[in-house]
Amino acid sequence: MIELSTAPKQVDLGAARAAIERLNLGDPQVQGFGDGTAAMVRYQPPAGASADQVAGEVRTAITQALGQVKFDPPDVVGAKVSGELFSSGLMALGLAILLMMIYIWFRFELQFGIGAVVALFHDVILTFGIIAFFRLEFSLTTVAAILTVIGYSMNDTVVVFDRLRENLRKYKRMPLREVIDLSINETLSRTIITGLTAVLALAGLAVFGGPTLLGMSLVLMFGIIIGTYSSIYVAAPVILLWGVKRGEEEAQPLKPADVRP
Repeated sequence: MIELSTAPKQVDLGAARAAIERLNLGDPQVQGFGDGTAAMVRYQPPAGASADQVAGEVRTAITQALGQVKFDPPDVVGAKVSGELFSSGLMALGLAILLMMIYIWFRFELQFGIGAVVALFHDVILTFGIIAFFRLEFSLTTVAAILTVIGYSMNDTVVVFDRLRENLRKYKRMPLREVIDLSINETLSRTIITGLTAVLALAGLAVFGGPTLLGMSLVLMFGIIIGTYSSIYVAAPVILLWGVKRGEEEAQPLKPADVRP
């Protein structure tokens, strides 16, 4: 990472990005900050290349593109720091999921918490898959996006579970599968409209936010779609298989022999 300044004139970010991209470096990024006269350049040197040599090439390319530029000494993030970031991110995700399960357990019942956690694992694993598929950088911004997806998914799940709890008290004789279907249908329009609104806003951010926000926007868009899906097709079926307490009766799990088309 190299910080540069072109004070008193503004940094031409487009010209700087074009100059960096011509060097064929890994994950090049140019981001302005402050009053617009400073910018931060991030890149990954090719394997086996000298970091000092690559930094010199970057300085030369930017100077040719922008003119007179003042550079700060480069900062290098090694494998050890990257590993610590990845470990800390995974710990944050695990702690968030555990706290979510405890919250649902106390608010509803244990089986509701298990259903919510299964849905969260589903969302997180698929979100990691989209990061790997598009080869997005696993940074603090990505961790924040995944944590946001967890919160959004849990919010959708709680809405469905809350309506399910109300209907379980209201329809004591209705079969559990029908109560679950009724609860999902009653919250379906709200879930879809909320998710669609968020996806549209993130689509605008992905298109006009530049390369710095593109990865985070894609992760959030995909996570919201998957989170909406999992609240209906992952969390609720776990409740059907596990069973719930209805009044003073013990929970009756659904047996495979009782499943009917």
